[in-house]
Amino acid sequence: MKIISVVVPVYFNEPSIPILFERLQVVGRELAKRNLGLQLIFVDDGSGDNSLAELLKIKKQDQAVKVIKLTRNFGSIHAIKTGFQYVTGDGFMVLAADLQDPPELILEMADAWVNGEKFVICERADRDDPPLTKLFAAIYYKVVIFAVDESYPKGGFDLALMDKCMLPHMQKSGKNVYTLLYAYWLGFKPFVIKYKREKRQHGESKWTFGKKLKVFIDILLGFSYAPIRIISAIGLIVSVLSFTYGLIVVINALAGNMVMPGFATITALITFLLGIIIIMLGIIGEYLWRILDETQSRPESVVDEIY
Repeated sequence: MKIISVVVPVYFNEPSIPILFERLQVVGRELAKRNLGLQLIFVDDGSGDNSLAELLKIKKQDQAVKVIKLTRNFGSIHAIKTGFQYVTGDGFMVLAADLQDPPELILEMADAWVNGEKFVICERADRDDPPLTKLFAAIYYKVVIFAVDESYPKGGFDLALMDKCMLPHMQKSGKNVYTLLYAYWLGFKPFVIKYKREKRQHGESKWTFGKKLKVFIDILLGFSYAPIRIISAIGLIVSVLSFTYGLIVVINALAGNMVMPGFATITALITFLLGIIIIMLGIIGEYLWRILDETQSRPESVVDEIY
């Protein structure tokens, strides 16, 4: 019997955990009819509510469930990669604990995987989210498609069933690497299932704008050379314009047509050029910080208890 391992990062998901487990049990029974097993790996990412208590209740109901408690909140990406270290199935995937991605999609994904697909993704055809969330998501995916990979799904995806041949690569990916985009980058042709992302019914999302922005920057700097190329292009353009302006000034001076430059002009030019330099140094600094973070060899997460 082949096993599908499901990694569920948990962070302030106390209200949704019992419902999630109930629906996963139904999915597990349906998978059993297909001669497939289900391994559940919950990773408590330093939740400050009773999420861990709810997970331990699940553990009492089903001893096969693995519950991993981290010492503090390390972030969903690191929690997911921690869960990957405990995967033993023939296929594996990540499922959010907030129930916005229906667990029942696992059945359709499993069918495609059994039929030989190594990488099955669920692309969001639509999403029942607030307008600002939709706007940010639209901008985010357009930038990813433009700067990283033009074949990336327009609606993005958070659900992906991956064959075990991809597991070693996912386990060894860098600290500042967005997990699912890395999976896409590996080059396995995805089998796409489209669905509508459901409205959040339980609890409040801890996926703040600041966290989304950090992931966005990590993706842009970790998978694309576009920022460096833009810096080079701006530098080249400014250099050409500055050289041309300097040449014009010299020619006018030699011809006796030199007009005393105004203070406002000089101030504007200096401010503009210094602003560009500071922005460029900031982008280079972001790259250097990520290099430093990778070379310090600090653990991505620290496991407190395994139940």
